[in-house]
Amino acid sequence: MKQLIAFTKKEFTEGYRTGKFLILIIVFVVFGIMNPAVAKLTPWMMNLLSDTLKEAGMTVANIEVNAMTSWEQFVKNLPMGMIVFMIMFGGIMTAEYQKGTLINILTKGLSRWKVVAAKSILTVSFWTLCYWMCFFITYIYNEYFWDNKIVSNLFLSAFCLYLFGIWLISLIIFASSFMNSNSSVLLFTGGTFFVVYLCSLVPSISEYLPTRLLSSNEMLQGAINGSDMIISILITMLITITAFAFSVVIFNKKQI
Repeated sequence: MKQLIAFTKKEFTEGYRTGKFLILIIVFVVFGIMNPAVAKLTPWMMNLLSDTLKEAGMTVANIEVNAMTSWEQFVKNLPMGMIVFMIMFGGIMTAEYQKGTLINILTKGLSRWKVVAAKSILTVSFWTLCYWMCFFITYIYNEYFWDNKIVSNLFLSAFCLYLFGIWLISLIIFASSFMNSNSSVLLFTGGTFFVVYLCSLVPSISEYLPTRLLSSNEMLQGAINGSDMIISILITMLITITAFAFSVVIFNKKQI
């Protein structure tokens, strides 16, 4: 356990020194502020454009914004944050292969499963920090400007998006256990998401897939209840745990 703690500390220190943590914190803080800011400024921007639109034969109706508008913006912006996060951490293990830094560590007696565990702890911990920081920034601003009570299933929706991010992380760790380049890992992760997304277009199986967790707008509007999400949440958790477990098994047999 001491080896795991020491290696995990090393990973956090390296993330801090390379500036990776700072960049992601800034990105997610900006997204957290942007969500209510865009909602708040939308009527003002439309008023500025109203004269130009009238000349083009278009009329602008009065636009009413509230907390729902801001949360819908949160849902729209989050995929961009996820993409930035995945790009930043896509090489979390492959960079070690290319530099050869894992060889010295493993020859000194560090178990391979501890490498996978430390990388997973680092990535999941930072996703947790960035995501919930972004969420609560938006939440506080929305509460100040409007009222979050207008939104249904807010924390359930937030948890589903958070869990979806954990699933993507498990794919990165899994792909990193047998692939040697950052681009290959990202292609695998993106390709898996694309295949699952295509499968979700089939109504009979959509509720069993991780992409069901992206139904945030429906949850916020009350069209989907918590009971409708139980199956997809449990299946996503099972797939995620399985991916992490297989990462250890495959990495134990990998030649470095």
